[in-house]
Amino acid sequence: MLKLYFTLLILIAPAKWLLSQQPSIEIIEKGQKTNLRGLSVVNNNVVWVSGSNGIVGKSVNAGKNWKWFKVAGFEKTDFRDIEGFDSNTAVIMGVGEPAYILKTIDGGDTWKVVYENKSKGMFLDAMEFWNEQAGIVIGDPIDNRFFITRTFDGGSTWQDIPFSKRPIADSGEACFAASGTNIRALDRDEAVFVSGGMKSSMYKRNEIIELSNMIQGSETTGANSIAVWDNHKKNGGKKIIIVGGDFKNDTVSNKNCIYSNDGGKTWHTPNTPPHGYRSCVEFISEKDLITCGLTGVDYSANGCNSWTLISSEGFNTCRIAKTGKAIFLTGNNGKIGKIVWK
Repeated sequence: MLKLYFTLLILIAPAKWLLSQQPSIEIIEKGQKTNLRGLSVVNNNVVWVSGSNGIVGKSVNAGKNWKWFKVAGFEKTDFRDIEGFDSNTAVIMGVGEPAYILKTIDGGDTWKVVYENKSKGMFLDAMEFWNEQAGIVIGDPIDNRFFITRTFDGGSTWQDIPFSKRPIADSGEACFAASGTNIRALDRDEAVFVSGGMKSSMYKRNEIIELSNMIQGSETTGANSIAVWDNHKKNGGKKIIIVGGDFKNDTVSNKNCIYSNDGGKTWHTPNTPPHGYRSCVEFISEKDLITCGLTGVDYSANGCNSWTLISSEGFNTCRIAKTGKAIFLTGNNGKIGKIVWK
């Protein structure tokens, strides 16, 4: 019996130790003359980043080394989102005007223009893929309707949603191209996106949900990022986290985060919100989340009820590996960070 007791103690102790771990940030790269907002973590080893000045970066060894590219002919383009599929294949989004989407199949050495839009006022905000074939891009309103284009062949070709079927925007309402995460997959074939500005809303299928608990009313306020967790429950079934704030008053925490446990039917505010404006939020597990912004990085271990500041380093984007557990962050001046657990 005594031997069994010590055996169980050895087996249980590591689990308790893991639960007591806290994340911290390790800066693994900086100095490139680019503000990085695009980030795609394919797996624990393959990471793609993109940013201003036509810059794209790639690591194939978990961020230890980076290969940097300046996309030929697009040296002044701001690539605010990127989707990587493997170490050879990726799609990048240039905001506008004009707006471009490019694709590489040779690891970033060459890029092919797969989409171009010279429409007046065109500005792309974010890109989301359900799988390696189906993806969607959201853009700011043109003639009071949010722009949407879709791909069904891995980003090789794109089809614009007809104008009459695009969601209608309110006056002074738009999206923020802050981290590529204001649109997320809701389920297998639907996406959900959030807006900001004079009005902040969540667009879910044909439903517009007003985000009354989010700060709004000026060009710099509102929702910036949304994350979705499917808990497979019958009533609602999805947990949704939304972060934002006012990026001109980036230390203010008032109305910068809300969450729903029932797919957006009801909303709650954290007891302790993130510490300032936040441009990106990401689920680590159903209970564990991370959010980042210009004034630092926050972590929640209780499903968004309270947030702890874990770093004062500013970042634009945080993403977890699509296959794996690695979490990376990107920021201004080519800064790249990685979550480590202590």
